[in-house]
Amino acid sequence: MAEFPAPAGTNKMAVGTGPVVQLSGVRKAYHTGTAIETEVLHGIDLSLQPGEFCAVMGPSGSGKSTLLNLVGLLDRPTAGSLRLFDTETTGLDDHALTRLRGHHIGFVFQYHHLITAFSVLENVMMPMLGAAGFPDAAMQQRASALIASVGLSQWQNQPAGKLSGGQQQRVAIARALAMNPALVLADEPTGNLDTKSADDVFALLQDVNREHGTTVLFVTHNPTLAARCPRTIHVIDGRVIEE
Repeated sequence: MAEFPAPAGTNKMAVGTGPVVQLSGVRKAYHTGTAIETEVLHGIDLSLQPGEFCAVMGPSGSGKSTLLNLVGLLDRPTAGSLRLFDTETTGLDDHALTRLRGHHIGFVFQYHHLITAFSVLENVMMPMLGAAGFPDAAMQQRASALIASVGLSQWQNQPAGKLSGGQQQRVAIARALAMNPALVLADEPTGNLDTKSADDVFALLQDVNREHGTTVLFVTHNPTLAARCPRTIHVIDGRVIEE
């Protein structure tokens, strides 16, 4: 089992003690106020408690990625309440949303989005550099520890582009944990991987959840992986159905 290091003194915003995620009546429409207005999410109610590991399933076009973008503060709801860490986010300005997202939410996408010319170490340090503005020894030490925790120490000084797809996704998980987030959003992180690599990436996310109580929202089309999650929700035609 991977052993994930504790945070290296990064400055953290205070978070509450209630649900990590609380959506009430959330709607999302595009082209609002025009003749082609389209509502994608229809009154979503969803709550995630600290330490939950929840799978999200649904057909393509059902609204899964839109839901994840809202929870990740990458987009804003058209209506409803979206609370993260006991903070109502719908009235926050862009600076406050960026700070909340940067300090408390980690992202792992289907494509790793690494800077392939940069080393593995530099990629994992990126979130900390974004928060502090300049590198220091503590950042490098934490990045190295995270890289070790995903089993890639011998590659930490190699360009990320030289790694296999499964290894690059492990780097992406290490990067997502750089700020010790309370919430990790994983959008089809195993979708481009072979069965063995997919299982390894999923196991790492399970380790993160178990060892640090990190809440994980895991979007997947893989029913085998979803069955291994304690909780599964389905997004069907823009509505959440609990399983």
